[in-house]
Amino acid sequence: MESRVLSRASTFASFSQLRKPPRENNNNNNSVSFVSARPIGAVGEGGNLIWGRQLRPALLLESSSAGKQRETVKPCLAAASSSPGSDSAGEAKPVGFIEKYPALVTGFFFFMWYFLNVIFNILNKKIYNYFPYPYFVSVVHLFVGVVYCLVSWAVGLPKRAPMDSNLLKLLFPVAVCHALGHVTSNVSFAAVAVSFTHTIKALEPFFNAAASQFILGQSIPLNLWLSLAPVVLGVSMASLTELSFNWVGFISAMISNISFTYRSIYSKKAMTDMDSTNLYAYISIIALFVCIPPAIILEGPKLMKHGFGDAITKVGLTKFITDLFWVGMFYHLYNQLATNTLERVAPLTHAVGNVLKRVFVIGFSIIVFGNKISTQTGIGTVIAIAGVAIYSYIKAKMEEEKRQAKAA
Repeated sequence: MESRVLSRASTFASFSQLRKPPRENNNNNNSVSFVSARPIGAVGEGGNLIWGRQLRPALLLESSSAGKQRETVKPCLAAASSSPGSDSAGEAKPVGFIEKYPALVTGFFFFMWYFLNVIFNILNKKIYNYFPYPYFVSVVHLFVGVVYCLVSWAVGLPKRAPMDSNLLKLLFPVAVCHALGHVTSNVSFAAVAVSFTHTIKALEPFFNAAASQFILGQSIPLNLWLSLAPVVLGVSMASLTELSFNWVGFISAMISNISFTYRSIYSKKAMTDMDSTNLYAYISIIALFVCIPPAIILEGPKLMKHGFGDAITKVGLTKFITDLFWVGMFYHLYNQLATNTLERVAPLTHAVGNVLKRVFVIGFSIIVFGNKISTQTGIGTVIAIAGVAIYSYIKAKMEEEKRQAKAA
């Protein structure tokens, strides 16, 4: 509320400065500096999202309104610049490709997000076929991503955001949940078919709704609960006849759902103005340190005794190292690109995009690995995905209505 008041106050102040005589304008450039300034938390700066989730809706709404204000101010500035003594009168700024074709750019973002996600899942499962150590592979995923972030910070793309003890306390629970969800997802990927793991993970909206209702105390409408019934039914049908079913894979995927649900809860509490790229980098660093101890304790002795040796014997040292490097790179890039992509679209597009992503991953994994699935498993998977689509559509519409109400 305070930021909204300050923003409006600065807007009125800028308009009043624009109305001053030319003599005063030449001595005071506050109006020009206002136009070039960006509101805190603007989507163009990365926004305030974690994995596509909005942290500070008020600030993002203020960003859109500030954008409209800037459009109103620009003509005034053009008139001011055409006054005597202005060297750039009448010059129009060239329109870049991103501004000229925003739909094409957003479509490219979606394509790369899906492409990297599918490649990651396929390569990840291939590694587990000859190197079944998910705790160690999870550490590799995060380690490669952290190295990538450090190099990016070193060259200033992006510029590293400062970190303090208070921000660390806010991000630590988010990172712990991220680490736990990531590791248990990989345990499930190593134990069962990729398509089955993603079918189980379709239950994540159910856990999110339950947490919102019973932990956060938010009222969930009846139609939203009813839309989750096909998801539960479909996952149950698929689990009963899944040929690769085992309890380790099933329970690990369920723990992953719960972990990512709590990650969402803590993300809402970790309200920060830091852009999403820096935010995800810090979360990855913290999660890496969380994942290292269990990997050493649970898999360290096996890896030193025969794990590394067996993998090198099967595929060779060069392929083993390059596989681990690329799977880590694809993991970080698809997560980062997913965050950047979801910042560019509306909640409804975001919801549809997430559902289609899961369909792509399930479909391509079945084609690549030739997994045999029963008829009931196939029907159950389709029902579950359809339920997720209905749930996502209803929830996105509700969020859009709330946003419009606040804007009004």
